[in-house]
Amino acid sequence: MIVGVLKLCLVLPENHSLKGKRSVIKRIQARVSEQFNISVGECDHQDVWQSAVLGFAVVGSSEPVVQATLQKVVDFVEGMGLAQVGESSSEIIHC
Repeated sequence: MIVGVLKLCLVLPENHSLKGKRSVIKRIQARVSEQFNISVGECDHQDVWQSAVLGFAVVGSSEPVVQATLQKVVDFVEGMGLAQVGESSSEIIHC
């Protein structure tokens, strides 16, 4: 079993409230979960209006497939245009 974990930092420069941020984050989470059938959650900067850190996790049996899926998630979030993608880091865990 291969577990892929992705940490994705987002910048929301046009956002001016936590309510607006939550709206954007919920749309990103719903679309990514629907498109890729992976787990996603906000894991840092919960009280900051203009930035967010999302964590993604995917399980598979092939490391190249898991890595490709994580890269597709980064590209997908960037293509949504709801937030600017900042730093990203990923880790592959062999179980």
